[in-house]
Amino acid sequence: MSAWPRPVPVIGDPSSATQRAADPTGWALPPAVRDGLYEAIDARRDVRRFRPDPVPDEVLRRVLTAAHHAPSVGHSQPWRFVVVRAAGTRERAAVLADRERHRQAEQLDPESARRLLDLQLEGIREAPLAVVVCCDRRTPAAGVLGRATFPDADLWSCACAIQNLWLAARAEGLGLGWVTLFRPEDLAELLDLPDGVVTLGWLCLGWPDERPPAPGLERAGWSRRLPLADVVVEERWSGGAPPPPESRLRVPGPAAPAEPPSADPSPLRAPDPAAVVAARDGADRLLSPPGSLGVLDRAVDRIVAAGHGDLRTATLLVAAADHPVAALGVSAFEPGVTRDVTRAAVAGEALGTTAARAAGLGSVVVDVGVDGPPVPGAVALRPAGPRGDLLTGPALADADVAGLLTRGAELATGLATRAGLLALGEIGIGNTTVAAALACLLLDAEPAAMVGVGAGADSGIVARKVEVVTGALRRARAARPTVARDPAAALAELGGPEFALLTGVVLGAARARGMVVLDGFATSVAALLAVTLEPAVQAYLVAGQRSRERGHAALLTHLGLEPLLDLRIRAGEGAGAAFATGLLLDALRVRRETARVSH
Repeated sequence: MSAWPRPVPVIGDPSSATQRAADPTGWALPPAVRDGLYEAIDARRDVRRFRPDPVPDEVLRRVLTAAHHAPSVGHSQPWRFVVVRAAGTRERAAVLADRERHRQAEQLDPESARRLLDLQLEGIREAPLAVVVCCDRRTPAAGVLGRATFPDADLWSCACAIQNLWLAARAEGLGLGWVTLFRPEDLAELLDLPDGVVTLGWLCLGWPDERPPAPGLERAGWSRRLPLADVVVEERWSGGAPPPPESRLRVPGPAAPAEPPSADPSPLRAPDPAAVVAARDGADRLLSPPGSLGVLDRAVDRIVAAGHGDLRTATLLVAAADHPVAALGVSAFEPGVTRDVTRAAVAGEALGTTAARAAGLGSVVVDVGVDGPPVPGAVALRPAGPRGDLLTGPALADADVAGLLTRGAELATGLATRAGLLALGEIGIGNTTVAAALACLLLDAEPAAMVGVGAGADSGIVARKVEVVTGALRRARAARPTVARDPAAALAELGGPEFALLTGVVLGAARARGMVVLDGFATSVAALLAVTLEPAVQAYLVAGQRSRERGHAALLTHLGLEPLLDLRIRAGEGAGAAFATGLLLDALRVRRETARVSH
């Protein structure tokens, strides 16, 4: 394949993956600049004494610009800088601070109170000006990227602005003192702040009348800086007590291990960072803008990172089973339909296997509990124990769950080793009720939010499904109070044979570093059970589609997956997964055959 000149963008990042791989440290600042930054950080002090000399406007603009260049959650820039020069305002602020200092002293023992009052904790009157950093919190947290989960991230952003301002002031030779001896409502009233705007204290700014070699409170014996090893913990917190020595920061040296020991005993791991970056680098070398195929590009990156960039084919695995819950009026079809569709799948004439053949996929059909004798031509992996209807008894025996998980993993290991890419499907009248019950349990969701129409149910059947799922959840939680935290118990109480088998299939495929393409609601429930057991499984999943089933979108969100297709497909059987897998195989071919750039 010919190498073409690399188009270099005239805006944004001009570097290429080849350049970044050749010199990972190439973005470092020049040594003198780097050393100056660390020097400013080390020499930053909370200044309390100031000269009366004015701060030139251009210097003030520079330090405020530095503050305005701070990182902010969702690029919201919630800070507002109130510059205070008026002597009257500074006098009133000083009174508020003195009042609060005495209030705090009253809460201490006599000796500590005297030491507090001996300290000069602010320079409000002396400093020629002040900057009050305010946070405009009037935008709802859910409307800012990153604040829905951490609502106070806007305040943290303003703290970053204060740090930027502080370091810039130190570089300019200015002193800055951060004063928080205020009741927030008093300071807000002084500055006439609107509702929803809060302050982070008062920053005294001016030329310092002291040049302290160390933090003032440290020199006064109030506190000391902790050793770095006391504040850095490897991997995870060790409880409320100070971290034990073995969990603290390890100083690099010849005896240090190359990788810290993991607290997770599972051997399953996502593709290593080098493989993930190599996949992205390979895409960057195409004669095409990075990410030009959108969601498809990200899915292909996952497959390449797992070591399957040369895939030419894949396999659709369809698991079929009947469910006693179907007798409770939760489906528009008789249970016998499961057997008919399974026989058609074995013949290659069902919707899912036909779609697989059209996409160039092979098919494997597994009879994991179809009523009657084993379906001829299907792989028979049927449970031996009793099966219940969820509402009056558990779905499966614990031994059957364990056996199906193991058999599913073994089956997937062989298929993933040969094909590398495994699409999933299922057949089973009533299994959307089972899927909804498991989804409610795993997501702690209300049945009405998870129960959908399945294979053409009307409103009466949907209402009956909600009733059955509600009762099944009540029974399962009473029988096993910890069922929501135990995937195997969840499968026993509320699952079905194909759910247990497919959960094992997902686990086995991931352990063999094979990729799994999910179909609809039921296969996504199995994937979530597998991820609950082994979080690294998620790196080997691709959401083939988002179906019409009501709870499917919530499941995909919980899995952190974006679907390739959104065609309002109602069919199961792996049809959507087959379509998506065909698209992935085409995308892999496009990735292999598209022109490369020369550097």
